[in-house]
Amino acid sequence: MAKQSTEYGDGNHISLIALGSNLGWNGLSALETVLRALDNLKRSDIHVVATSGMYKTPAFPKGSGPDFVNAAVAVTSNLNASQMLSHLHQIESDFDRTRDQRWAPRSLDLDLLAHGGDIEPDLATFHQWADLDLETQKKDRPTTLILPHPRLQDRAFVLVPLMDIAPDWVHPVTGKRVKDMHDELPKDLREEVQLID
Repeated sequence: MAKQSTEYGDGNHISLIALGSNLGWNGLSALETVLRALDNLKRSDIHVVATSGMYKTPAFPKGSGPDFVNAAVAVTSNLNASQMLSHLHQIESDFDRTRDQRWAPRSLDLDLLAHGGDIEPDLATFHQWADLDLETQKKDRPTTLILPHPRLQDRAFVLVPLMDIAPDWVHPVTGKRVKDMHDELPKDLREEVQLID
């Protein structure tokens, strides 16, 4: 798949989405499932403007399942953040995604990482979820959309693909670029995310 490396500045009109699978779906491998999901996005009223490479990454938390295939896309659309999330959940449902257990293996994961410069639902709620310790994260999940994704800055499997497509996107709360957040991660975590040839 051809990658596009495009800079988006502050990303006010760009949404960023992470894709992942570690179970595959309907006889497809995890890689084939992510590629099929990407095709489904392209057939909708969402315009995919850039696609990262495909990466193999250990499941998070470690030991919680098979390795993932992860990617990221930048898209434009006329959907607001809630409509975008609903659209992504519908695609996940089409791939038989279930949410029975936190961080369980899954057929497909589509995470809305950012919707332009939106902070949803408000700054206090964002901080509440962004500042959670790992043990609380394992037990609790938000019941509303939180944007930007509260774990965005912590996850190499998100930031490494984002480096392909939006290194200069600026986090609307911290003011850090994707490149800054990526470079602040421990080197060993970044190196666990391996490009699939």
